[in-house]
Amino acid sequence: MTNPQIILAADVTTNRPHANVAEIEQKLGALELIWGIGAVRKTVLIIVLAVIWQVYASYLDNPLLFPTLSDTLTTLYDRFADGVLPARIWTTLKVLITGYVAGTVLAGVLTILAINTRIGTDFLETMTAMFNPLPAISLLPLALIWFGLGASSLVFVLIHSVLWAVALNTHAGFLGVSRTLRMVGGNYGLTGLSYVVRILVPAAFPSILTGLKIGWAFAWRTLIAAELVFGVSSGQGGLGWFIFENRNLLDIPAVFAGLLTVIIIGLVVENLVFQTIERHTIQKWGMKE
Repeated sequence: MTNPQIILAADVTTNRPHANVAEIEQKLGALELIWGIGAVRKTVLIIVLAVIWQVYASYLDNPLLFPTLSDTLTTLYDRFADGVLPARIWTTLKVLITGYVAGTVLAGVLTILAINTRIGTDFLETMTAMFNPLPAISLLPLALIWFGLGASSLVFVLIHSVLWAVALNTHAGFLGVSRTLRMVGGNYGLTGLSYVVRILVPAAFPSILTGLKIGWAFAWRTLIAAELVFGVSSGQGGLGWFIFENRNLLDIPAVFAGLLTVIIIGLVVENLVFQTIERHTIQKWGMKE
């Protein structure tokens, strides 16, 4: 009678798989490989939502209440062709970029002061507790009084919406940097701004990027809401005024076209700008799978 232990040992030494071991590795099919791409899955979700929109609006059959996707896309094309929407988009983006950059720079200055000095930490924590819960749009009446009817009022409101979100996340990221990395910076003699740029910023960049995303979202929706009021006051404006103007004219497909434009710009910024930054920093550095 043959010893089963001897047979198992022979199988191991000859690198032959045991008879009871199933094949584990299997090649993925073409559909599985395609479905594994995040952009494909998101595109499918958008298409499903678009179909639901079209079907529901067709069933409702009330263009003044809920226009179909086809009517909205037709209006969107017409407004791009006549140059109205591109002009409004450019007006909005100019103000948005100015306010977003200014708010981000101020957040960086406050955070650097907070991480290097005790009084800076106290100042940032106090100001954040006071102003972060305050809706940015509530400052628009004061901004109109202080800065008048112009882009400066909108920029002021945008700075408020961006500043505290970016500062909070950046400061939290700096505080979360490991003691080992801090000691490495000290051993190399890094202090002040060089210490922040070379040690803290790379280590805390996931939190910083999260703050930038939140700040962008706050700024984008605040600007559209502010333009609804600001456009009425000045007779001009960007996408927010475009939406409000067409609502007064009962051109509901144009209203939906404006809202769709806001959504598309948001998707482009999130999926192209921020994901590109994340791919070339956080994922490249091995901070995220």
